[in-house]
Amino acid sequence: MQQIISKKKAKTKLPTWHNTPNIYYPEKLHLEQSSSEIAAAYKSGLVDGQSLLDVTGGLGVDSYFFASRISQVAYSEKNHLLSEIASHNFEVFGIKNITVRPGDAIDFLKESKYKFDWIYLDPSRRHGQKGKVYKLNDCTPDVTNILELLLQHSDSLMIKTSPILDISMGLDQLRFVKEIHIVAIKNEVKELIWIIKAGHLGEQKIKTVNFQGQSKDTFSFSLSEEKITEVVFSEPLNFLYEPNAAILKSGAFSLVAHRYSIKKLQEHSHLYTSEKLIDFPGRRFKIEKVIPYAKGTLKKMSLRTANLTVRNFPENVASLRKQFKIQEGGDSYIFFTMNIFRKKIVIFCSKV
Repeated sequence: MQQIISKKKAKTKLPTWHNTPNIYYPEKLHLEQSSSEIAAAYKSGLVDGQSLLDVTGGLGVDSYFFASRISQVAYSEKNHLLSEIASHNFEVFGIKNITVRPGDAIDFLKESKYKFDWIYLDPSRRHGQKGKVYKLNDCTPDVTNILELLLQHSDSLMIKTSPILDISMGLDQLRFVKEIHIVAIKNEVKELIWIIKAGHLGEQKIKTVNFQGQSKDTFSFSLSEEKITEVVFSEPLNFLYEPNAAILKSGAFSLVAHRYSIKKLQEHSHLYTSEKLIDFPGRRFKIEKVIPYAKGTLKKMSLRTANLTVRNFPENVASLRKQFKIQEGGDSYIFFTMNIFRKKIVIFCSKV
């Protein structure tokens, strides 16, 4: 049953595993915690050199992709059954440049003098008492306690953290951060990737990527750029734009408007507008009409189905659906938000 259930779950997340005969699957929890192939392949494009240590090997998805770019990958995993499963699967794939090291990699590093070109760490976000966690010092291992040890064994670190970790919090707790990569798949942020270079004291570069099928949207900037960029505000014009989830996570709310020469509806709404349609890394809509928010007016419209979005609005989607008896679906898109005068408005759109 474990094999049947996990193989089905791997179909979209790990198609290479799913489509390869004789692959062995762990319990579904370990499958859920592993990187997707899309995210793992992206991370492999960020490394180079001869050697890499994967401290928290897990199912081995990240090691599999690192092995396509690095001459020698050392996979380490405290869970011995999981390391046996990964070792078996590496053999099935015919991978020769991954060395499986069962046991705690941190203990190994404390005793070793070897230096790797890269060390990769994906701390477990499961806590015995707290359940699912996201703060660095709640994860296992606590990277804030072992950062100096890791830097003794590599000048280049890659750390994967929870997608809900606050970026400013991560910057406060980590040292020598050079880049932060925000990886989204189908407009859902899946991973924050922190690139640490020993001795780096310059500012950080934030790079966002959103994978949609065979295409991807990218957006890069430095934190200082966002701080000095001024934005122009406007009432809704002809078209409406909503940045993808990776950009929203990055906090580039002013810079995205400046880069694409569009205007923002309101400081905290994070929705944008323009007279003419442009290419944009996110959702694009044709504005059909804009009305002031009034419960009586909306009830009289007798809307049956629509796709609702709330931005900078005092009520959530669930309560709005209940109030106005609107079912999810259809071709209509309705945004509940605020305009530049802090008045509640409703924007009716069709998707472009």
